This record gives sequence, structure tokens and C-alpha cells, in this order.
Amino acid sequence: MSGLIGKKIGMTSLFDASGKNIPCTVIEAGPCVVTQVKTTEKDGYEALQLSFGDQKEKQTTKALKGHFAKAGTTPKKMVAEFTRFEKENPKQFGDVLTVDVFIEGEFIDVIGTSKGKGFQGVVKRHNFSGVGSGSHGQHDRVRAPGSIGASSWPSRVIKGMRMAGRMGGDRVKMINLKIMKLIPEKNLVIVKGSVPGPNGSFIILERWS
Repeated sequence: MSGLIGKKIGMTSLFDASGKNIPCTVIEAGPCVVTQVKTTEKDGYEALQLSFGDQKEKQTTKALKGHFAKAGTTPKKMVAEFTRFEKENPKQFGDVLTVDVFIEGEFIDVIGTSKGKGFQGVVKRHNFSGVGSGSHGQHDRVRAPGSIGASSWPSRVIKGMRMAGRMGGDRVKMINLKIMKLIPEKNLVIVKGSVPGPNGSFIILERWS
């Protein structure tokens, strides 16, 4: 299988063989249920749809209730598709996948939604240093963006100009994160480094192959 859906638990640290303290992220990955098997003949492409996280029935639409019931499982909060999977070992409706699909020491990609920061200025959003110091007659210009274009030509703001605006809340993919430790009895995957999103947010873990 090419991956799992999980939930970010928080951060911790582990010591490697040389005694170095390594910052790590703890992720609760699975168990995930196969709720749909897409084929080229019926859907135009091949993919496995996995679901994760129990959800109350009253918060689930009738269409989704029927969709999950077909796979013989309860309503789930998170649904994601994986297009890379073993063709020689096909999965069926209702199959449950756990952290056993991963191998300790391998590298994976982790996808999450970064923390939303709201509307921010150029100093926080783009690491600008501001126009200058408070001397030489300047007044409250330390966090200002400065010039955003010329007047006579092109007489407009060029597309892509780094300015103030909404920051965060984006889909972020962290690549090549090493699996430091697996705890199958608790469905935990501990990966090296940081993972986007707040604690409790949903995370997608993908293998390279």
C-alpha cells in the first residue's frame, strides 16, 4: 500500500545511535478502512479510497451513510484517495490497513494543512526587514512594505508582487521524512522533523513506491 491517513498527536524527541537528540512528530496513522476501489473501466483511473476517524451518524449525510455502509464500516471523518498501490495484492471493500504497511527506517512524504495565521503584513508573511530605522525623519516605517512599483512604467503593480495578505491554511507537503519508530499496538508512527498543521489535524502519509 502507498500510504495511510493519520492524525497529528504532537512533537517529541528521540536519541539516535550516536546520542544526538532528534526532534520528531508523533502521528496516529490508521486503522484505515478501504471504502472504495476505483477502476479504469468504471472510473477512468485506478485508486483506493481510504477512510479514517469515526464520526457521529447525525453529522453524516444519508449519501455518505450509504457509501460507508457498502464497505461495512461506520461513518468516517476523513476520506482520501491513493493512486499508488500493489496491483498484485489488491485490496477489497472493508479491508483495514494499519501502520504495518510502513517499515521502520524508510522515508515517506507527509501532507497536511498548515496553521492559519490570518491577514499578515510583509514582515511576518515574507520576512521583509522593513523600510529602515526610525531615524532620519521616518515615522513608523519599520514594518512597511516600501515601493510596490514605478509610476511612468508599467504604471501598475506586477503580478506576484509580495505584499500583505492571508497567510497559512495551505496544503503543504513535507518530503523525505524518516520513520524513526513504529508502535503498532497504539497505531503510532514517529517521523523525524516537523509536520504541517496543528495538533489533532488530519495528515496523509505517502510512501515513495
